[in-house]
Amino acid sequence: MAPPIEQPIPVSSGSSINSNETPGEAYHINQEAFQRMPLISPNLTPSQTNVSPQVPPVISQDERKALPIHDELPIVRCMARARIPTTQGPEIFLHIYENSIDNKEHLAIVFGEDIRSESLFAQRKGESQQDRMTRGAYVGKLFPGRVDADKDTRSNQTLKFDSNGKLIREPSTTFAGEPALVRIHSECYTGETAWSARCDCGEQFDEAGKQMGLAGHGCMVYLRQEGRGIGLGEKLKAYNLQDLGADTVQANLILKHPADDKILAVEGKNQDVKVTERIPMIPKAWTSTDGIKSKEIEGYLSTKIERMGHLLEKPIQI
Repeated sequence: MAPPIEQPIPVSSGSSINSNETPGEAYHINQEAFQRMPLISPNLTPSQTNVSPQVPPVISQDERKALPIHDELPIVRCMARARIPTTQGPEIFLHIYENSIDNKEHLAIVFGEDIRSESLFAQRKGESQQDRMTRGAYVGKLFPGRVDADKDTRSNQTLKFDSNGKLIREPSTTFAGEPALVRIHSECYTGETAWSARCDCGEQFDEAGKQMGLAGHGCMVYLRQEGRGIGLGEKLKAYNLQDLGADTVQANLILKHPADDKILAVEGKNQDVKVTERIPMIPKAWTSTDGIKSKEIEGYLSTKIERMGHLLEKPIQI
């Protein structure tokens, strides 16, 4: 269980907010108080100026066991996928998932038809070839009059299965090259839809898609957890706290939402999944005349570096 969150102590002046747990209990916003607020997740990632892939730091098993992350991987099942032509050119395949943790429909945006989900392609009792095509468990491309999901007569590709109905991964039908690019992306309505300049989520989403499109293979795991799981309402409250002087981490902690660490959360305490490399996403505004420019985004990115140890370092202005 995560340690309790320490609230900033009251000071003599400044604006105030009410605690969520004790109505009427005021906490005054003050930077000195914020600086004494501990992070739940430790600072594990040193800043880097090199944008080439970096090997993740070694984390001891004792350190992993002490973190508030899952002991076992959740049960995840792909329910359907469909081909999506995009405005930028490359086709993607959108996968939708259910899981044993929540009732949300999480997504995977996949670049490459030959990247396959075991749970989607596994043969299911009593289903027809039409059923398989309808839920997206087919090889190659769909076309009018096609009747067989497991064989594409136009490309002459055929899927094979073992005695338990599990897909046999063969290079001729299933991607088996170098580890593909993967981004874990939390849904961000404000940054992706409402043109927000408080964060770079929309820019990072677009840039990750560009890199995967150029590589020809990749997967963006799109988590339906607005604001890293706190929800849109709490996120808007956090924005107000930021306007009162908190940074993004401090604002979340005041609202009793812990900081997160994507790599360790993906790997889990037992490292069931292994992250081999990390590629930093450099804000466009730091390297060109494009990108997001606002005082809010500068503070947001500085907090990522200084408080969360993201693999990113702003170039020194001389």
